[in-house]
Amino acid sequence: MRGGTSTGLVIWEPIAPRDEALREELLRHLMGVPAHGERPGNKQATGLGRGTATSNKVFFADLEQGASGVRLVSTLAQLAPDHGRIDWSVNCGNMSSALQLWAMDTGLVDLPAQGATALEIRNTNTGVLTTSRMTLSPEGPWVQAEIPGVMGRHPAVDLFLHAPAGAKTGRLLPTGQARDVIDGVQVSCVDVAVPMLIIRAQDLGKTAHESLQELSTDTAFLQRLKSLWVEAGLRMQLRRKDGGLMTAEQLALSETIPKVCIVGPARGSADLAVRYFTPQTAHASLAVSGGCCLASATLIPGSVAHELAPKVASATLREFSVNIENPAGVLSTTVVASADSGQITIASAAYQRSAQVLLKGTVPLYNASEPLRQALEAIASA
Repeated sequence: MRGGTSTGLVIWEPIAPRDEALREELLRHLMGVPAHGERPGNKQATGLGRGTATSNKVFFADLEQGASGVRLVSTLAQLAPDHGRIDWSVNCGNMSSALQLWAMDTGLVDLPAQGATALEIRNTNTGVLTTSRMTLSPEGPWVQAEIPGVMGRHPAVDLFLHAPAGAKTGRLLPTGQARDVIDGVQVSCVDVAVPMLIIRAQDLGKTAHESLQELSTDTAFLQRLKSLWVEAGLRMQLRRKDGGLMTAEQLALSETIPKVCIVGPARGSADLAVRYFTPQTAHASLAVSGGCCLASATLIPGSVAHELAPKVASATLREFSVNIENPAGVLSTTVVASADSGQITIASAAYQRSAQVLLKGTVPLYNASEPLRQALEAIASA
């Protein structure tokens, strides 16, 4: 499926092995990544992955009973083309926008008779609750939208992140302050939907308007960026799935946290410009979770983002529109926030995406281990 500017698989949870080691082996087969060791330059010719972090995502999904009725529960696995390590620590806002369409396409959730239909989604990686909303159109199955980074118009999905602050660390400001100085560089560490390091582009000799090729081939810049995100991750006390603190070595290898962006003044009518990293790879646009985090940071006095695009919250909860220039265009976000005695509360953050079913069916497994084969046969016969 495609969700936003990401692609990947959505798998019904009950047909997957319960054992994590076997589940990870299954994912390596499906996506065409190495079973062991490193494989630089792997094109994933033996699997369904497409060679970038944004196209190496797999969701396991099923239904559960929530407080307000049936909801979808999702678990994301993030893969990379050149090694077999799988990251279970974060959610993906882009791919999350494919989940409601998947649930209705498979028949797990009924199609509405008319108008808008909403589905609550609980992500197990982060604990974040999201509400996905799609609307039937008189002219066709769904109201459609055109978004930056995607050709044409496709089924529109509105995603609302509820109480997203501290999704990973438990705190809006994981270091306890709106701005830190790391190796002489002004940065902000913010956790809204995802922990992210926000860097003033000019401090690294950049503008936040560079092409992806220019950034991706600047080895000195990339090394400096890595040293900053490793130190920021240590200061934010980011943790592994088992709850242990991530080491500098683990942060240096991380494909998912912390997210990293460099920001600068916008050239058009948007609020600010960004170049976003996931963190190992420069993103062709801007992940929606990262976009919501950056947009929320504009409401935090003293932050790097607030300096560029100051938004001022009051005691009354209200909506703030934040438009962010990125390589694919402008991401429009809405942040619902208030302030009390200088303390910012982020009630929700919303963005619009589009989604597609690209292909549905079965995938043969070649060279599966005997334990994996037995596990899948047991599930099939149950």
